[in-house]
Amino acid sequence: MIRFTQFSLARGTKPLFDQTTFTLNPGEKAGLIGANGAGKSTLFAVLRGELHADAGDFSLPPSWRIAYVAQETPAVDQSALAYTLDGDTALRSIEARIAAASAAHDGAAEADAHAAFADADGYTAPARAETLLLGLGFTLDQTREPVSSFSGGWRMRLNLAQALMCPSDLLLLDEPTNHLDLDAIVWLEDWLHRYAGTLIVISHDREFLDSICDVTLHLENQQVKRYGGNYSQFEILRAQQLALQQSAFEKQRKTIEHLQSFVDRFKAKATKARQAQSRVKALERMELIAPAHASSPFTFEFRTPDSAPNPMLVMEDVRCGYHADDGSEIPIVGQVTLSIQNGQRIGLLGANGQGKSTLIKTLAGTLTPLGGDVREGKGLRIGYFAQHQLETLRPDDTPLQHLARLAPDTREQELRDFLGGFNFPGEMASARIAPFSGGEKARLALALIIWQKPNLLLLDEPTNHLDLETRHALTMALAQFEGTLILVSHDRHLLRATTDQFMLVAKHRLQPFDGDLDDYRDWLLQHAAEQRAALKAGNAEPDAGDSAPNRKEQRRLEAETRQKLAHLKKPLQTRITKIEKEMDALNAERATLDAFVADAASYEPAHKTRLTDSIRRQAEVNARLAALEAEWLGAHEELEQIG
Repeated sequence: MIRFTQFSLARGTKPLFDQTTFTLNPGEKAGLIGANGAGKSTLFAVLRGELHADAGDFSLPPSWRIAYVAQETPAVDQSALAYTLDGDTALRSIEARIAAASAAHDGAAEADAHAAFADADGYTAPARAETLLLGLGFTLDQTREPVSSFSGGWRMRLNLAQALMCPSDLLLLDEPTNHLDLDAIVWLEDWLHRYAGTLIVISHDREFLDSICDVTLHLENQQVKRYGGNYSQFEILRAQQLALQQSAFEKQRKTIEHLQSFVDRFKAKATKARQAQSRVKALERMELIAPAHASSPFTFEFRTPDSAPNPMLVMEDVRCGYHADDGSEIPIVGQVTLSIQNGQRIGLLGANGQGKSTLIKTLAGTLTPLGGDVREGKGLRIGYFAQHQLETLRPDDTPLQHLARLAPDTREQELRDFLGGFNFPGEMASARIAPFSGGEKARLALALIIWQKPNLLLLDEPTNHLDLETRHALTMALAQFEGTLILVSHDRHLLRATTDQFMLVAKHRLQPFDGDLDDYRDWLLQHAAEQRAALKAGNAEPDAGDSAPNRKEQRRLEAETRQKLAHLKKPLQTRITKIEKEMDALNAERATLDAFVADAASYEPAHKTRLTDSIRRQAEVNARLAALEAEWLGAHEELEQIG
């Protein structure tokens, strides 16, 4: 049992826990939730034994093995499979014993080590590691590639695979779905359902929490309160408690009434399609839990579009893709024929690399089609959001300056009021955005889109970096958006509440998907099982029914595409290497500066000039490192978008 008794802990001058008491039983799966900065990551550090109580007591069984996801991935040359196997440290230790005994020609010791290896399921370990990697989206070929060849998001998947490979009694997962697509999330849920140990997970993905957790630990006001049930049950219980507080209920009444009218209106026109019915249920539930979010600082609301062309946009036999450096074409999604009607709300499904982002870019006009015809309706105004757009924000400008460029004739107070609704109050609206977090920059980018009153919204993973409260506010706003929406997201709650039809990008084709997200989950699991069966049979090709010549031609085309993509990736990889070298140099300089500034002797009169210069340079280095980190993340995001 995990037990916290009158537990108190502060980080610096900030108290995070004050005499809090709660328990977690063996085998329970708990979701750990709370506002950013409430202490979730600190609690994980306590569980790992890295931090200790200032007062009170914490205990867990001393024999428990703890597994968690490393936050850094060394750029090593060992294969992804070998790196994953390193997660089972006990097995690696036994392998070292076997090697040492063999080198010493100690037959008895070697026999003992081999017996221990068999007891630890060592002979099945490579197959288990391979299954983990395939489930997390790697291909069989990629499991043999060096860790250094993968981009940041894929390296985090490797760290997750390593944690799952580790035999454990307690598994700690901090935002495990952040770098996963929906296919990998579904697989991870299935794996965690079968996990026999105790699980604690931090996540902003409510459907993931609902699927996995039977306990919710809520961090608020320096206390950890335990709720029986998953995240949805926690929200309902909390909404009931807050509804009893009349002031909170009154604050939310306008939102509830607005949502009620929207639910009624949507219900009246909803078809019997499963997707539409899923949306009705999601909207009704959002109305029920509205009081639980009465204290949220966010009030997103889309402004009514000025026009509504119909059709919005028409694509005829469009080929979406890229041009390589040598001028040749790299097709990603082919033969797209699509007419987007006013009021449609489409969710795009499909695995990473199939072309969802490429299709969205082509719709947005930021990527020129390789062929075919794209026609825009008169008065079309597109609002396009993707993570790499955060780089286009000017780091030295303020939120107010960004918005003023879009609305130069609008009064400053009106702009400030609008930004306040996105939790950029007073001084924050006038602060440089360079030190803003990823979530704050994403909020600002969404605010700028919403100000422009788009009638067609194209959103590519809009909830990355957003916490639960911000996600809820965005979901509420999108649910009531009067325009047309096309959404790519691994957040299933967002998809259920805001879309009423799905399209699937698979085998580089766009096709309707007749079903809801539960059907898609079943389809994914069945597809994954068929893939694994084909691999076990020694056939690495997913479509075993194809003839041998067709498979050979397909492999040739895939190899050609990989080669062309490598040409596209090379400049980005060069840029990343250059950024990393500069960051290494700056980090070394920062360490020297920090040591000097922290040294009491440096404050003596003789060192006054050097101290002043060091403090100034320290600020310059920190600002440059922040800018380089944003550039590094952006470059990795572009790499992953290419595929």
